[in-house]
Amino acid sequence: MNTAEVLGRAYEPRVIDAPLLRALAAAGAVVVEGARATGKTMTAMHAAGSYALIDDAEVQRALAIAPRAVLEGDAPRLLDEWQVAPELWNLVRRAVDATVEPGQFILTGSAIPADDITRHTGAGRFLRLRQRTMTWYEKLDGATRQVSIAGLFEGERPTANMRAGPELDEVIENILRPGFPAMTTLEPELSADRLRAYIDEIARTDIRRLADVRHEPDVIKQLIVALARSVTSEVTHRTLAADVRAVAPTINVETISDYVRLLQRLFIVEPQLPWTPKLRSRARLRISSKLHLVDASLAAAALGAGPGQLHSDLAMLGVLFESAVIHDLGVLASTINGEVRHYRDSNGKEIDAIIMLPDGRWGAVEVQLGGTQMFAAVESLHNVIDQIDTDTVGEPAFRLVVTGTGPILTADDDTVISPLNSLMP
Repeated sequence: MNTAEVLGRAYEPRVIDAPLLRALAAAGAVVVEGARATGKTMTAMHAAGSYALIDDAEVQRALAIAPRAVLEGDAPRLLDEWQVAPELWNLVRRAVDATVEPGQFILTGSAIPADDITRHTGAGRFLRLRQRTMTWYEKLDGATRQVSIAGLFEGERPTANMRAGPELDEVIENILRPGFPAMTTLEPELSADRLRAYIDEIARTDIRRLADVRHEPDVIKQLIVALARSVTSEVTHRTLAADVRAVAPTINVETISDYVRLLQRLFIVEPQLPWTPKLRSRARLRISSKLHLVDASLAAAALGAGPGQLHSDLAMLGVLFESAVIHDLGVLASTINGEVRHYRDSNGKEIDAIIMLPDGRWGAVEVQLGGTQMFAAVESLHNVIDQIDTDTVGEPAFRLVVTGTGPILTADDDTVISPLNSLMP
């Protein structure tokens, strides 16, 4: 469908386009989920044959009188923000059951309804896709795109490019440039204002649509700040509670846990699950998840971190950069059904990202902000992989070091080194 005619803006291609078309060919209905303002409506409209905006007043009246009529239209039929009328789930399920043709519906949603609403899971009928914010691959000029995640799994290795990496100022600029499509072209001060307003809206409105939150919005905002501060660590709810007690002295761990789950239902928080392979050593695996905010720029805005602060606080910059890398790997690997996890053991050895494919292949990724640290990262990957039982899980398909400012290289041991701005699906 022509988004310029319907929504007033021409569609800019996204990484999710190919997975969406593949899903429509495989299932009767596809659910595209993600945080508000990530571009779900544009993406789904581009692939749709017809649409209904469920939060539109006219559609709401039709739902009250003749709900099945809302499903009528050319396939794929887009039902945008379906969770506003959760009864649509079972209507779509029955409509899918009534035909053998795939690709009948696209449902988009920026919040997960309560579990009892979707108790008929849709198994065999629905596929779910996560639409995240834009990657550097999508936001930036693609002059240096040379390192394909899918290609690395197939044995491809890039041509060396010693000038591929940007300067530190550009890395900071790219971290602070939001991945929300409507904000990517704003000046830094204006985008920071929009991001703070986005956080405020989450705390005041969005989270209260899901549950009866008894604390003031400042408590949710402080929780988001605490999460932003810890996006690359295995933070506990107890630690988050300690941070939030600055504005809510009596808040308990159970309440913090509930609030984190609500933020996950809004797709503002995304867990990076642990990878738990069999080990050769006696080390014990750590099984805590890392919690990332939906976009590194949102974490920066929550922390009040602009270009000046990030220049003077390289530790904070490194944390935000690693979160940006994990985010982008998740999006880029989605084209091959990849999943991004992390590894850490009781000896303190860790791998920042493990990309896992359904066929069992895996790749190991280490993140370093500065290109000067790339060879230390290569050595670190070797040290950790040496204690993994590769007789059981197989050798990694590739080892990759992602930097902020470094070159594109393939080391003598076959480890690929690449700046984030050169990664592609």
